[in-house]
Amino acid sequence: MRLVRYSVAMSLDGYIAGPNGEFDWIVMDPDLDFSSHAARFDTYLLGRKSFEAMQRMGGAPTQSGAREIVFSRTLNPADHPRVVLETDAVRVVKALREQPGKDIWLFGGGALFRGLLDAGLVDRVEVGIIPVLLGGGVPLLPPPAGRATLKLLSHKAYEKTGTVGLEYEVVHAR
Repeated sequence: MRLVRYSVAMSLDGYIAGPNGEFDWIVMDPDLDFSSHAARFDTYLLGRKSFEAMQRMGGAPTQSGAREIVFSRTLNPADHPRVVLETDAVRVVKALREQPGKDIWLFGGGALFRGLLDAGLVDRVEVGIIPVLLGGGVPLLPPPAGRATLKLLSHKAYEKTGTVGLEYEVVHAR
């Protein structure tokens, strides 16, 4: 079964985007091999707000040939012919997990993460903690959210930027 990985950058005070959806505060450490990281995925999942923010900044950094699925009830498919627009994230992700392929990158946003986590459809939480305090914005897990237990799988400090990478397995109730 393919894994759904919420792989995201977060400020030290817990935000994945600034108050206006901005992510210009995210620094890429030169020791982080982003291309290798992205190559693990063939499907990217985005919420509407994250998609619109990424469009303003030039688009999501998807791998060539990767499928981009945006969950929205308001976007017009004719305006976005290069992406797949869906409304039911739980149904779509359940089906994707059963199909052959690489892992699935839950790229953004917080509300989509919360819904899929609540449905038991997130397997990994991979957070790059960026040493910046935003003071507000889009939280990693917006309320109201249920409790989720995580098990640490790996950690790495990137000394050049001060970023800390953490990888957790979501412990699903049996």
